[in-house]
Amino acid sequence: MRRIRLGVGAAFAAGTLAVTGLALAPSAAAVTPQSATINATCAIGGSGAATLTATQDGTSATVTLSSSEITAPIAFAEDSIQSTLTFVKAGGGTTSFTGTENPALAAGDGMVVGPLTGTVAPGDSLEAYGGSLQMVVFGFPVNCTASGPQSPGPFVFD
Repeated sequence: MRRIRLGVGAAFAAGTLAVTGLALAPSAAAVTPQSATINATCAIGGSGAATLTATQDGTSATVTLSSSEITAPIAFAEDSIQSTLTFVKAGGGTTSFTGTENPALAAGDGMVVGPLTGTVAPGDSLEAYGGSLQMVVFGFPVNCTASGPQSPGPFVFD
């Protein structure tokens, strides 16, 4: 009889610890919206709609920019474009996302850069309008700017 009570007590204690662990586990960080659209103009490659896709893991975040309307003027090898995407922070200042991530692109392909990495704080609200994308290609800077606010709105990080 004593073994049964010990087994039931141990099972109850294990269950209680499991529930407590779930209640105290940190929640996954999230960014909203996860994707936004901007209209951008680039010094080379044209202008048009571009999609920004953001992810967050704690204070680390990534943003990828892709566009079928802004095109590669020449072929690019994979991971050959050094990019810095700068957002304007609500309340002042800027936050930049950097990296050399890009797929191989043929001349005329839609541009894709990222995921570019950056650091965010809880509550950061980041807007592309007023910021810029600078790509360094074969040592030459190519700048792109948004012509209006991103839609549906700025990225807000948890």
